[in-house]
Amino acid sequence: MFMQQLWQSKISWDCQLEDQQLQFWKEFRNDLQSLEGFAVPRWVVPCSQPYVIELHGFCDASESAYGACIYLRCISESGSTCVHLLTAKSKVAPKAQGKGQKRICLPRLELSSALLLTHLYEKVKSGLNLNTRDLFWSDSMIVIHWLAASPSRWKRFVGNRVAEIQQITAAGTWGHVAGFENPAVVISRGMLASQLIKHTLWWRGPLWLSTSSEFRPNILRTTDDQFDSQLLEEKPSTSLATVSPSNIFEFKSTLTGLIRLVAHLRRFVFNTRLRNRSTRQVGPLSTAELDSALQNLVRIAQNESFGEDIRSIRSSTQVKTTSKLKSLSPILKDGILRARGRLSNACINYDQKQPMILDHDHPLTLLIVRHYHIKYLHAGPQLLCAAVRSRFWPLRLRNIARKVVHTCVTCFRSKPEVTEQIMADLPPARVTPTMPFLRTGIDFCGPLYLRPLTRKRAPEKCYVAVFVCMSTKALHFELVGNLSTDSFVAALKRFAARRGIPQTFFCDNATNFVGARRLLNEFLQLFRTQQSRDQVVKLCSDEGIEFRFIPPRSPHFGGIWEAAVKSLKHHLYRTLKNALVTAEQMETLLCQIEACLNSRPLTHLSSDPQDLNVLTPGHFLVHRSLTAIPEPSYEEISLGKLSQWQLVQEFLRRIWQRWSTEYLADLQQRTRWTRRRNNIQIGTMVLVKEDHLPPMKWRYGRIVEVFPGNDGCIRVVNIRTKDGMFNRAITRICVLPIQDNLQRNAESS
Repeated sequence: MFMQQLWQSKISWDCQLEDQQLQFWKEFRNDLQSLEGFAVPRWVVPCSQPYVIELHGFCDASESAYGACIYLRCISESGSTCVHLLTAKSKVAPKAQGKGQKRICLPRLELSSALLLTHLYEKVKSGLNLNTRDLFWSDSMIVIHWLAASPSRWKRFVGNRVAEIQQITAAGTWGHVAGFENPAVVISRGMLASQLIKHTLWWRGPLWLSTSSEFRPNILRTTDDQFDSQLLEEKPSTSLATVSPSNIFEFKSTLTGLIRLVAHLRRFVFNTRLRNRSTRQVGPLSTAELDSALQNLVRIAQNESFGEDIRSIRSSTQVKTTSKLKSLSPILKDGILRARGRLSNACINYDQKQPMILDHDHPLTLLIVRHYHIKYLHAGPQLLCAAVRSRFWPLRLRNIARKVVHTCVTCFRSKPEVTEQIMADLPPARVTPTMPFLRTGIDFCGPLYLRPLTRKRAPEKCYVAVFVCMSTKALHFELVGNLSTDSFVAALKRFAARRGIPQTFFCDNATNFVGARRLLNEFLQLFRTQQSRDQVVKLCSDEGIEFRFIPPRSPHFGGIWEAAVKSLKHHLYRTLKNALVTAEQMETLLCQIEACLNSRPLTHLSSDPQDLNVLTPGHFLVHRSLTAIPEPSYEEISLGKLSQWQLVQEFLRRIWQRWSTEYLADLQQRTRWTRRRNNIQIGTMVLVKEDHLPPMKWRYGRIVEVFPGNDGCIRVVNIRTKDGMFNRAITRICVLPIQDNLQRNAESS
């Protein structure tokens, strides 16, 4: 305890102690001289043949320390009793670590001392080859109460220790001893050596150990009312509402399990009614028992579904004319309704001639159809119907078979269907008139191969960066050496030098795009920091480029640049074929293809022979302002009265007017996903589609977050899988046909 105080005072090993600490240490060291000549007897069993041997363990704790000691009590045949201290162990109580940390409360320290006594007893018991009676004592009533109850009642700290103590000391008994009679108090409080030598309680234990057992303290019984509820540290109870199955068909989810359950119940009833035990049914279930159980289940199901028809057959041997079973001409045999068809003369088994009738709405019917679906290796609806009708005749079997096949997760995984939603509205960048390339989509095409400048070298790989204007569909191509961030930033600088600095880039989640955004943001932040006092430079630096990424693996979100890449490949493959060109020739070819694609019509050609001019992306790349589109309108002024500059502006206004009236109207129609569907719900189990894996290896996932669009439709979700969180479009997931998902879809609709 003194060393712990020094440690808490943060005194180094070579520092001088304070006067009070130094005085205490000197007194303690000098007091150790009193141990000179003191001896402890090692022979603890003085009787040659003791009649009774008892182990008594005591434990105690204080805020400074805790410990335990064990005494050996021997009673001879003559009745003499001797008690000796066998062993003891002590520990310093832990202190609070840092700010905000609580000290261990005294009841927990008392429990720790009981655990220390348990470990000490375990070592002593294994070392003594004696048949002993074991008793354990503590002066803490709350510890006695903890040990008398189940460990599951208490919180983790208490419950774990109580469980270990109960397991090790199961052969002994725990009792309560008064504090002044507990020798372990010497350990928890501490004592000088001169005092310890003369301390009878420590060396001999309490007085009642050396006397008759009738003076021993009684084992106390405690109740919860004796303690503060906070001190008990009882685990908060959790009540879960459970719904018991309403009938036997809901106890099992498979037909085989249900049949075996009923067979065991019937065997139990049969064996309990027997007087002669030699004829009891034992061992594995027989085929006869399983068949009898199945027939019993069919009887119960038919009584629930066709009770009135069974009563009609028993009274008049046929069903009523209004019955839905009249076409089957049912008969009642052994209490089971069977279909009496026209196959009585066929060479087939009896169950197929007269199959057992089942209702399509009964749960037993669904279990039977699922059983045959799995038995016949996930058979389709046609084979499933044939297999079921070899023994049963469910009504509306085809509908049930389709339902089972379509809701089978294994069958769904072999041929999954992706989720769809109505096509979203075009984003503002597609329908807002702006200067060309102010809002630009980016994608990469390639790889392509270039002829090296020197012979005997392998062809060099290259790529094409495709820049497409979101509003005018104008294209710009840049040759890129590789897919690194540096190469893309260089291409971006060439593009900005020729087309102007864009405001927003739309792209997918390619690694070079993400790296370029991070690099540009660092450049922009550095530029702002160094030139923050120059207002002009500050205004220029505020014109940062914004990157907007589409969801991963969702190319339909960037259809405009995917179409541009397709058009570029169309011309490249037909022009180059298998030829290798140099980098200069490739750049020339890209410029020519760019001119061709920027001359393609944006709208349908007019049938008027006088109208020879068609709107193309090239119209927007000529006579345009570097900052914005022209605002004033000269529509009401004749062209002859306009200046040269006003005339150019009027031509540009007419181009944008045609863009609004002709091209923009063509974007109105939805070409795919024309029907609104129910939104996917949080918690839905799905399969995550992977292009490079077969469907049976697609990962399971659960929807944890959804992102509704402006129209309220959900097209992007976050999915939690065993490998982490993923952001995907709904076209990359497949909703599993399980009961929870079907219920969520029904609630959302």
